[in-house]
Amino acid sequence: MSPALLLLPDFALILLGFGLRRTMRLGEHFWSGLEKLIYFVLFPALLFHAIARTRIDFAAAAPFALSGVAAMGGGMLLGLLLRPLFDARPTSAAGPRGMVFASRFQCAFRFNSYIGLAVAGKLHGEAGIAAMGILIGAMVPIANLASVWMLARHGQLGVLREIARNPLILATLAGLLFNLGGAALPEVAGQFLARLSEASIALGLLAVGAALSVRQESAARLASVGLLGVKLLAVPAIAWLAARTLGLDGVYFDVVVMFGALPTASSAYILAMRMGGDGPGVAWLISASTLGAMLTMPLWLVALGAA
Repeated sequence: MSPALLLLPDFALILLGFGLRRTMRLGEHFWSGLEKLIYFVLFPALLFHAIARTRIDFAAAAPFALSGVAAMGGGMLLGLLLRPLFDARPTSAAGPRGMVFASRFQCAFRFNSYIGLAVAGKLHGEAGIAAMGILIGAMVPIANLASVWMLARHGQLGVLREIARNPLILATLAGLLFNLGGAALPEVAGQFLARLSEASIALGLLAVGAALSVRQESAARLASVGLLGVKLLAVPAIAWLAARTLGLDGVYFDVVVMFGALPTASSAYILAMRMGGDGPGVAWLISASTLGAMLTMPLWLVALGAA
């Protein structure tokens, strides 16, 4: 199956959430409760389960992970350079300018690991899945720390307090400690976490669709398009350059480039909503980046084949 077709189920779930919110009249309390369930239970279970069972050889994977750090860092830097475009827009229902920027800033570098694992498996089978797992395990803490720090800073909240109690970061750190300890999950616990992880994918995308806003303020449109360009074009290009500079090839080279090309993760919306940010704006960017990735990811695959 082509990468474009791999994206269709996720995008269909977003559209389904959009339709359910507007046709079933389930009430705001239902969607608010669903967001809390995803944020405090399902996503942490997904992160812990994925990281705890991924074999990580930090010495062998150092240049590989460094390429991922370069790609993500480039996305953060380019996202920060777009800040003046957000400052130029007036304060609106979406919130103060600083908080709107802090919410959408995540969309320049966060990645959809579900799609990443699927694409890596199609490219290189189990070796590709293992490589993407290593990269996800290394990049998730960086992405979460940067996102929480920016939102907490502009929301006038205690940055260290927000990081210390963020369930996504706590689950990531717990998974890494469990992994480094060399222990294995008991079968029953593994199956339990697997079930929660499976639920998080569908429900997370439904929640994104439920808050989807197809309307963009004209003053923020240029800034949003700039963030999409950073995530779908600049970040994979930086990953390519970093991987070549560090001498990567084969599975690691292909996987880090496709990692950079991934659309924004649905967890960016959940985080923005739970920290009082611009959830609808982030939901729009997630949907737009997912749709855009259906066009750009095949192009990056063609480039890899020609390399």
